[in-house]
Amino acid sequence: MRFFDVNCFIGLPTVAIQKPVKTAGELLERMDRAGIEKALVWHVCQRDYAVAEGNRLLAEAIAPHKDCLTGCWAVLPNQWGELPPPQEFCEQMVKANVKALRVFPGMHNFLLRQETLGPMLEVMVKRRIPLILPITGEVGWPAAFDLLRTYPKLRCILSNVNTCGTERQYAPLLAGYSHVYLEMSEFILDGGIEAVTARFGAEKLLFGTGFPRRGHGGAMLALQHAAISAAEKAAIAAGNLETLLNWE
Repeated sequence: MRFFDVNCFIGLPTVAIQKPVKTAGELLERMDRAGIEKALVWHVCQRDYAVAEGNRLLAEAIAPHKDCLTGCWAVLPNQWGELPPPQEFCEQMVKANVKALRVFPGMHNFLLRQETLGPMLEVMVKRRIPLILPITGEVGWPAAFDLLRTYPKLRCILSNVNTCGTERQYAPLLAGYSHVYLEMSEFILDGGIEAVTARFGAEKLLFGTGFPRRGHGGAMLALQHAAISAAEKAAIAAGNLETLLNWE
């Protein structure tokens, strides 16, 4: 099975973790050891220090590894001109092999609303750029619901979801919006993959590990042994994400 990890990062976070991964080369070594072919990666500097600097560091880190590593940048409200205008920003994404975006409204102290990020979100909808929403500790469910109500065609990946006991939170979003996906780094739940696949379809799930905050093995093992078809496993492991990142 080919694995394409939708959720991993490099760099030294301000809150220490047990085994951080400092460089893209080190990440690739760990991926190879686990048997993961590709990854969508972000840099902790984007969250913990400065978005523009973190985006630059990430672009430099992944540049020599375009076959295996695809970038995920972060965005901010741009009323203070901290990032380029949306269209220019997207062109820079294409040049840097960056195919998705993240937000950290909790850490960066802004509301995830049309009034703050509207121009960028409109461009993302038009160009089909996926937005990763780290739910736990950052976005929260009310903000995710409000955002999708305003931008129902936005491609959103629900990430860092503690899936034990949150079924009634993510289910309405998976059911109500055709372009909402659930990343499974914290989906270590008996029968969880099977239940979501049966109810909403395998196309709604994306393989992710949360590495290095979490290990590779849990999510890989859960998917490999899920009671779903081989085709569904292949879609979750890599195919769904490859389709989702296919924009220009």
